[in-house]
Parts: sequence; C-alpha cells; structure tokens
Amino acid sequence: MSQCTAPVRGHIRGGGADCPVHGRGGGYGYAPPRSYPSYPAPAAPLRRSGSLSSGSGEGRTVQPAWQPSTSTVSYTPQQVRDLEPVRASVVARTQEQDVFLCHAWDDRKADAKDAYDLLVGRKLSVWFSEVSLRPGTDMRVAIEKGLVSSRMGIVLVTPAMLVKLRSDRSVANSELSALLRRNLLVPVMHGVTFEELDQVSPMLASRGGFNTAEESLEDIAVKVAELVGELADEEAAALSMKSAAE
Repeated sequence: MSQCTAPVRGHIRGGGADCPVHGRGGGYGYAPPRSYPSYPAPAAPLRRSGSLSSGSGEGRTVQPAWQPSTSTVSYTPQQVRDLEPVRASVVARTQEQDVFLCHAWDDRKADAKDAYDLLVGRKLSVWFSEVSLRPGTDMRVAIEKGLVSSRMGIVLVTPAMLVKLRSDRSVANSELSALLRRNLLVPVMHGVTFEELDQVSPMLASRGGFNTAEESLEDIAVKVAELVGELADEEAAALSMKSAAE
C-alpha cells in the first residue's frame, strides 16, 4: 500500500505533487485551488432627482392625454400622475380666467413678473397683482374674486414666498388653502427645493409641480398652457367612453 512521503521527504517538491497519497489532487490540501465565478457588484439604486414629487429624474417621458400632438415639451411619468387630478378639475371649470398667479409681494417686479409675461405670451389670461389690483381696491376682496374667476392656480415658490408662508397672517395662506381644497394648485419651485418647502408647508410640498432647477420657466409656461387648454382628441374620446360606460 502506498505511504505518504511527508514524514521522510516532506511535501516540498511540487507542493506534494510527488506524494503517492496526497499528490495529483487526491489529498487533503495540496490540490490546485478551486476557481469560483465572479459576480459584478450590485448597481446602486436609482435616485429620483430634484424634489419630493417633481419627477423630472425618471429618465423617460410620456405624453399626457391633454398634450397637443404639436407640443415641443416633454413630461415625465411622475409629472403626468401629479397633474392628472388638476387637469380633471380644470376641465370641469368654465371660469373666464385661466390662471391665478400666487406669489410673494417681494417678487412682484422680478420673478413673478417674468412668470406672468411668459404665461400671457402663451395666450393665457392671468390674475396677477401688479396688473389686476387697481388703486383703491380692497386687496382681499380682489383676491377672492380672482380665485373664484380662475380655472386653476400656480404658486411661485421662492425664498421670499417661504418667508411669507411662515407667517400665520400671510394672505398667501388663504389663497393657497382655497386652491388646494379644490385640487387646482400647481407649485412652481424657483430658487428653493421641495425639501425646503416641506419644512414650511408639508401639504403644499406634497403636491406635484415643477422646478426651474430641472426645466426652464419657459417650458413650464407651455405646460401650464397645455394644462388649461382645450380637450385633445384622445382626451375627448376617453371622456366620451367614460360617460357612455356610466
């Protein structure tokens, strides 16, 4: 019977390959090491960019039912989900004015004016304090009238607006509450994040909207115009089928 050579000669030459007992892979530790397949490290989870619900980082686009076929802007799936309830509320309204622009007073000659000009450039009728408030007019009464006569509202959320929202006496609180209750408000973040807004107004931050850090104010104005626009063919067909089913 073959005997191990280690007690006499050791397992030096060939790492024990010359041993009749343990050589050639027949022993307890001298066979060539096994090779194991290598697997790639798991990819890091994708993170949504920008905001709590802005959705602009989803990486793909979809066309909402209300978007004209000739449109030049793109929507993320999250934006469409966020805006669908607003669109449903807007379609049901027949008010004479398209948009109520809510903004901080300090922004009226700068950022809010820019937003107003872009919206008007899209052929929208807009309630804007600098234009709609006449000298001697009761501001609260005028605001209430503007809210009632508008199909939807956008709030321009800037650092000045955050300061305004922190005040319990802010006129903006009553404006936003009225629009939020009727599902008619779309926030537009401009110079602040949804996370910062969440620290001041969680309810407003929970509403999907737009962020100028992710798309231009010009494109946002186009999307607002589409949101209050006439029924697209696909949307009209869907509503007709829904009515027939009911």
